[in-house]
Amino acid sequence: NSNTPSTTTTNVNVHHNRPSTTTTTTTVTSRKQEGSNYNREKGNINTKNSHQKQQPRSSQQNVVVKPNSRRQSGGVIPCGKRTDFGYDKDFDKRYTIGKLLGHGQFGYTYVATDKSSGDRVAVKKIEKNKMVLPIAVEDVKREVKILKALAGHENVVQFYNSFEDDNYVYIVMELCEGGELLDRILSKKDSRYTEKDAAIVVRQMLKVAAECHLHGLVHRDMKPENFLFKSSKMDSPLKATDFGLSDFIRPGKKFQDIVGSAYYVAPEVLKRRSGPESDVWSIGVITYILLCGRRPFWDKTEDGIFKEVLRNK
Repeated sequence: NSNTPSTTTTNVNVHHNRPSTTTTTTTVTSRKQEGSNYNREKGNINTKNSHQKQQPRSSQQNVVVKPNSRRQSGGVIPCGKRTDFGYDKDFDKRYTIGKLLGHGQFGYTYVATDKSSGDRVAVKKIEKNKMVLPIAVEDVKREVKILKALAGHENVVQFYNSFEDDNYVYIVMELCEGGELLDRILSKKDSRYTEKDAAIVVRQMLKVAAECHLHGLVHRDMKPENFLFKSSKMDSPLKATDFGLSDFIRPGKKFQDIVGSAYYVAPEVLKRRSGPESDVWSIGVITYILLCGRRPFWDKTEDGIFKEVLRNK
């Protein structure tokens, strides 16, 4: 699910009202910030597309720019194996790995238990062997930097610590057990929120966007699947997660790559001139879904969705 060797986006099997999916692939070769020397090679954009119009998207509709995960020829040792991240080295002494929560291109996310306190946490276990290029290492370091920058905000999944050993990087975070916002939407009558309840959710998402933008950061992949509830209680706080596509941007600069999730992507992203405003657009799309129980833009193909976004913006 991301341009980062990240596993935060999980494949959750929900059998009620989820649309079926097919896969299409588009290729993007670079990610850069206009007016700077920021240029990072990327691989494929993988998306899954729905054939039903009346329900919000499942967690598979991702426009994800990923690093090239193929091994380099000639037996070159992957960059991740040659890198000392500077993280603590005693993960196994401090935590016990439990059940699997989900997995992505580069690793897995587990429930884990702190051996000293008994507290349960979420641990993202990222395989160094799959960090072939330096960009993959940079992506992991950037995600940890972002989580640290946002630490303490009530609507962001909390970062606790990062570890490494010879084979893996471990990112220890707050465990959220209330499920995705998407599942809460689908559990509602007609998959709709009341205006009052929707306002509570939207306010929390806007707080996250404001905090990100205050730090010069753009989330770039705001969607119902990337917001988790801390618990199953109806008044549980909402927590933003999956900062794998997130990136810092300098004032006055623009991103020129296309990343995000198809149904939530802003016109500015498709025009390759996007900034913090793209997060606000995505929240607007989520707001529409909360109130109407369906997506504002729909088509059977990724290109069709993009055309709808550009035509009806």
